[in-house]
Amino acid sequence: MYTLGIDIGSTTSKCVILKDGKDIMTSSIVIAGTGTEGPSKAREEVLKNAGLKEEDLSYVVVTGYGRSTYDNANAEISELSCHALGVKHMFPDVRTIIDIGGQDAKVLSLNEKGNMVNFLMNDKCAAGTGRFLDVMAGILQLDINDLEIKAAEATNPVKISNTCTVFAESEVISQLAAGVQIDNLVAGICSSVASRVASLAKRVGIKEKVCMSGGVAQNGGVRNALAEELGIEIFYSPSAQLMGALGAALAAYNKAN
Repeated sequence: MYTLGIDIGSTTSKCVILKDGKDIMTSSIVIAGTGTEGPSKAREEVLKNAGLKEEDLSYVVVTGYGRSTYDNANAEISELSCHALGVKHMFPDVRTIIDIGGQDAKVLSLNEKGNMVNFLMNDKCAAGTGRFLDVMAGILQLDINDLEIKAAEATNPVKISNTCTVFAESEVISQLAAGVQIDNLVAGICSSVASRVASLAKRVGIKEKVCMSGGVAQNGGVRNALAEELGIEIFYSPSAQLMGALGAALAAYNKAN
């Protein structure tokens, strides 16, 4: 049995095809999210990669920021539930999930059975999200993937005092004008995101094992800063950006049976 999970985010569309509810056959990520052709392109790509046709799919579940605008699925499920399912599949003993996406940040608390018992979300402000990192990378004329490298090279990280993205942007520009080294600025930017998300996590209550999901989990600068801020080890999968889509594919399998 083949099931498809689609995670439509604000900036990216992700798909995962699961075989018999266990094995990931293939996946796709398209840098275009809700309101674009991204979801359709991601779906076409993942089917092509798997060598499957639409009629081979037993069930399709859509999740994410843009799920309510997508009408080519059997069901839609909250991204909270899907991230819990996806991360639990990869890390069976996870108790806390920190998901930093393009437009929001979420912290989920799970019980021993992997069921979500509490969560908090920041979706009102870009600070502490992938969008904040995108803006800062643009100011520094860096590729988003270079932030981790630059943060690791920092010798004297700069504290970014403004939590608002607009004001932080002005602050970073001022620091650049003052001759502050880019690697120290990047480390400060990563720490700023970590501080915002750590505050959210502390309000939920940290229970180990802690895992990160979402695209920002792949940024070692933020991940390491968050681990230091919370004083714990943070686990993640190289496929962290696919956890929502994986959870949707798992949910699709459960619904098909």
